[in-house]
Amino acid sequence: MAERRPAAAAGRPEYDEPLAYAAAEARRWLDGLGERSIPPEIDADEAGERLGRTLPEHGEPPGDVLRRLVDGVEPALLDVGSPRFFGWVMGGAQPVALAADWLVSAWDQNAGLRFATPGVAAAEELAGDWIVDLLGLPPGSAVGFTTGATTAHFVGLAAGRDEVLRRAGWDAAADGLFGAPRVRFLVGAERHGTVDLAGRYLGLGAPVEIPADTEGRIVVDALRETLAAGSGPAIVVLQAGNIHSGSFDDFAASIAAAHAAGAWVHIDGAFGLWAGVSPRLRHLVAGYDLADSWSTDAHKTLSVPYDCGIAIVRDGRAMQRALSMHASYLQSSGAAADPHEKVPELSRRARGVPTWAVLRMLGRDGVAALVERLADSARRIAEGVARLPGVEVLNDVVFTQVCLALGDDATTEALSTRLWDEGEVLAMTSRWRDRTVVRFSVSNWATDAAQADRTVAAVARALAALDAADRT
Repeated sequence: MAERRPAAAAGRPEYDEPLAYAAAEARRWLDGLGERSIPPEIDADEAGERLGRTLPEHGEPPGDVLRRLVDGVEPALLDVGSPRFFGWVMGGAQPVALAADWLVSAWDQNAGLRFATPGVAAAEELAGDWIVDLLGLPPGSAVGFTTGATTAHFVGLAAGRDEVLRRAGWDAAADGLFGAPRVRFLVGAERHGTVDLAGRYLGLGAPVEIPADTEGRIVVDALRETLAAGSGPAIVVLQAGNIHSGSFDDFAASIAAAHAAGAWVHIDGAFGLWAGVSPRLRHLVAGYDLADSWSTDAHKTLSVPYDCGIAIVRDGRAMQRALSMHASYLQSSGAAADPHEKVPELSRRARGVPTWAVLRMLGRDGVAALVERLADSARRIAEGVARLPGVEVLNDVVFTQVCLALGDDATTEALSTRLWDEGEVLAMTSRWRDRTVVRFSVSNWATDAAQADRTVAAVARALAALDAADRT
């Protein structure tokens, strides 16, 4: 057998220049995280011009290609890694996760088969087991690593759709959906749009909306009444972490109502599911372990590089029935389910490996501390901006989301624009409670009390600038 760790001198010189250049440029970019202006300097059209719109007749040397790539793309990048980036729920990348992701690219494994790529399969399986344990979900739940929350929803809803139809006497895999009993698809009025998208992929149609309270939590009595008013197979989607308020549904009561009606329960926990790892915050997700499937993201709270969603299904057999495929050329190890039987892809990169690296680096107490630091930073931002003149914090800040508004929608929009123009803090507008809000989504591993204070100071400067502009 060939030596697996050859000496450096016996390497492949064709990689030397491209990788050295890429490493140097990556370090330069990383050295500026959090201190450069966060918004892009140029738009996509200008970036396209710099990259060159015409495919050359003859190829270019790798070094020239990479220099053109950096010159064209870097000015059009968003500094997502900044600890004061709150525009969307994006967590940056922890150093160990980035390094592990570089190795994943260098190893270049198609992570679909345990037999063919057992190393990365083992890392992903361990990461999945650790996540189930950390969250306190049912032991033995199956875990798949997807592109993001949308495809993680897809996994949970696919398993749920086929299972509730199977209970109703219909085999979706064999007979398709034409002529099948209609699956009732029930969601809270303030669910994330990716839930609808995943349902649409699966032929579930438009969901039935259940009213939500002022913090975006599903109204349990209304859920119970809607379930009782109909019959047949049903799927209920609940939420851990409302995108505006950060609030959590009443899982114990909602799941009991859904299961009493024979429904499958899926929980969208793209960022909020991680509250379950913290003894201090675990009360927010009380009862969520009673659900049938869960979805979350590692590229949010755990801060691994894009892309890495996580799908968890209590009944691994239901997951495999919905997603697996078999062919004579795909050699199975026979010991356990192959990775491709848990996700909608046969071919994919080993995106779970950086998750393993972060979990191994942090350990149980480190993951809890990370989640608590994010929640504490959100609370500090909320308390700080609430003391500023004219600012109203609209949500009960229970986790990592802060929504504020000023006296009218136009002024609130102007605050976000002013922050964008200054570049030190990025927080985008949204629409909630029939008002324009500026939303701070605290999800970067490096956001701490000092960064929260810098954020409040930036908001104060922006407000002062708006006030000065109004007086001129």
